[in-house]
Amino acid sequence: MAEIEDQTDEVEASRAPLLSHLEELRTRMIWSLAAIAVMFVVCFIYAEWIYNLLLVPFEEAARTVRGEQDLNLQLIFTAPLEFFFVKLKLALFGAIVLAFPVLAYQVWAFVRPGLYKNERLAFAPFLIAAPVLFAAGLAFVYFVILPFVMGFALGQEQLGEEGPQIQLLTRVSEYLNLVTTLALAFGISFQLPVLLSLLGKAGIVTSLDLIKFWKFALIGIATFAAFVTPPDPISQLFLGAAMFGLYGLSILAVKLVEPKPESEEA
Repeated sequence: MAEIEDQTDEVEASRAPLLSHLEELRTRMIWSLAAIAVMFVVCFIYAEWIYNLLLVPFEEAARTVRGEQDLNLQLIFTAPLEFFFVKLKLALFGAIVLAFPVLAYQVWAFVRPGLYKNERLAFAPFLIAAPVLFAAGLAFVYFVILPFVMGFALGQEQLGEEGPQIQLLTRVSEYLNLVTTLALAFGISFQLPVLLSLLGKAGIVTSLDLIKFWKFALIGIATFAAFVTPPDPISQLFLGAAMFGLYGLSILAVKLVEPKPESEEA
């Protein structure tokens, strides 16, 4: 009875007029946009350095395929302002990634007053796991996917002394589109354990449901990978395999957090 009264008091204390909620939302949005703006300026100043950092997997793949130690990798742009707009896009993408902790905190600070104390404690691990898994997805793209994809692309070149010379000349915008597309696809896909664990915590799905419908999950993963990745089978296979592995990990995570039957609790 005392617990019910405590929860009722928490709900009453968290109620506020609609205007106050809108003002709070405005404040959180201003802080979020300010964080993105600051990070955008910083990323734009170092845009060329960041772009060169993103070229490292390309360079390593070129050294491996071409067998040249002193490699002079060349990219091109075919419009006068193409590289400038590439730097703008790169700065915006980097700003959102770097400001993600601030954005997540602002969302959490906005919804936190409406949650019970036990609900806040239950959500805390997921708030930590989400950025960690997103960073893991970015690292997987940088260290595994990009070297493999670019190595495969460079393997199609014809650089022999005899016959026509066919060499890969990549545009700066196309390479950035490839990097950002793969980064978002894998970063979001690596949130699968967090999403399914939340559904399991809420009792919407169970570990037995995930095991039972794994064939449908496989079809859904393949469809998702085909839509969010560039139109090449290599990145689609990598993303599909990674997501199916994460699906198996999600089954274990849901098993740990799902509500226990009353017989087991007794």
